[in-house]
Amino acid sequence: MGLDSAELAELAGFVRQAGGAPIGAYHEPLGGRPLLLACLPIGAVQPTPFQRDLSPTHTKRLAAKIDEAAAFLDPLIVVRGHDGGFWTPNGRHRLAAAKVLGLRQITALISPDDTLAFRILALNTEKAHNLRDRSLEAIRMARSLAKRQGQTREVQFAAQFESPDLLTLGIVYEQAARFAGGAYGAFLKKVDRFSERTLLASLREREGFAARLRDIDARVT
Repeated sequence: MGLDSAELAELAGFVRQAGGAPIGAYHEPLGGRPLLLACLPIGAVQPTPFQRDLSPTHTKRLAAKIDEAAAFLDPLIVVRGHDGGFWTPNGRHRLAAAKVLGLRQITALISPDDTLAFRILALNTEKAHNLRDRSLEAIRMARSLAKRQGQTREVQFAAQFESPDLLTLGIVYEQAARFAGGAYGAFLKKVDRFSERTLLASLREREGFAARLRDIDARVT
C-alpha cells in the first residue's frame, strides 16, 4: 500500500505539517484497515482527554526499563484529534516515559479512523486497569462523545463503554476519588443497564444514580 493512496495521502500531509515524516503504510492483518507508520515530533502527540490519569510511578518505572533496553520499540497508536492535533488512545505512559528520557521524536502507527480512540479501552493493557481507572476512562469517554453525538442512544455505544456500571461508578469517582467501588460492583452489574435514551439524557439520569449510590455508601459507613 502506497503513501499516495487516497486513504492515507491526507494523513501523510498532516504528519508533514506537524514536522514529522511518513515512513510507510500497510493494511493491518485482521481487519485490513490502512495504517500509516510515521515519525512525529513528541510535542505533536497528546493523550486523548478522556484517558485515565497518568501514574508518575508507572511512568518512572517504564522509562527506566526502556532505558535499560536502550531501545524504544513499541510505536504509539495515534489518530487525528478533534483539536486538529494527534491523539494517542493507548500510549499515555509510553509518551510520558519518552519525554522523561528526553526523546524529541516518537514512532507512531496512525489510523485515519478517528473513532478508534473510542474503541481502544479493551485493548489497553500497558498498565493494568483497576476499577477506578476503567470507570473514569468510561465516563470521560462518554462526556466527550456526548459533545459530538449526544442525541445518539447510549446503548449504541455499548462496545466503547464495556459495561454500564462503569459509567455510574465513573461519576461517583469524579466526586469521591476514594470511593470503595469494588464493594458495589457486583450489585451494580445486576441492576445497571445501557439506556435506550440519548447519551445526553442518560448521563443526566446517571448523575441521579451516582447520588443515590453515594447516599447508600454514606449510610453503610
